Amino acid sequence: MNGSGSRTAAYGLVPADTTEDVRARGAGVSAQVAVLPVGSFEQHGPYLPLATDTLVACAVAREIAAAYPVHLLPPVTIACSQEHAAWPGTVSISSVTLHAVVRDIADSLRRSGVRALAVVNGHGGNYVLGNVVQESSARGERMALFPAAEDWEAARERAGVLTSLLTDMHAGEIETSILLHAHPELIRPGYETSDFVADDRRHLLTLGMAGYTESGVIGRPSLGSAEKGKALLASLADSFGAYFSVLTADS
Repeated sequence: MNGSGSRTAAYGLVPADTTEDVRARGAGVSAQVAVLPVGSFEQHGPYLPLATDTLVACAVAREIAAAYPVHLLPPVTIACSQEHAAWPGTVSISSVTLHAVVRDIADSLRRSGVRALAVVNGHGGNYVLGNVVQESSARGERMALFPAAEDWEAARERAGVLTSLLTDMHAGEIETSILLHAHPELIRPGYETSDFVADDRRHLLTLGMAGYTESGVIGRPSLGSAEKGKALLASLADSFGAYFSVLTADS
């Protein structure tokens, strides 16, 4: 399904749509779906930018917007990164605040006629997003959280990512690959020699990332490649089709 139409591809984190673009795209579908990237602003080792999770969420959302007739929103760039507080540059908001922000966005969209919202999450620590979707769905609202672990696993296998999802926790093969493809100019030297594995992280919520890594890295970034990043995004775009169907069913 191609929903891009005449959409300009040359944009970064902020969509370049006009209100008429949104009107025209909405006229061609039975129910409009908005896509909200949610990232973070937290350390990603010495070679990836603080905005990595936001950049990843936006890259996924752009792939979705190129394939489906969705209303692409600008990202939420600061979220729940308390486990990374030991590193300079990390900024967080509370889970209560993130919950309220996503709820307010969904409410605003419904007032303008967009009844369904897909939240594209780029940061594993944004646990509260699951609660937002769960509660909204219980109220009869159309909301989904993407990607699920199964979507990442399918993408990992399709792209030939060697690291398991357990090992590839932070600034590892997947994130490095996506940025090598989508934003290679933002990657600093060092990912080739920064592999670090810490699979047993049962006290992460108590100790934070500093309890498990000195560099801030948990994963194998040396295995990253732009080719894997491209394949990861293509797989995720394909996986979103099922979510689009659910969000627009019986509308």
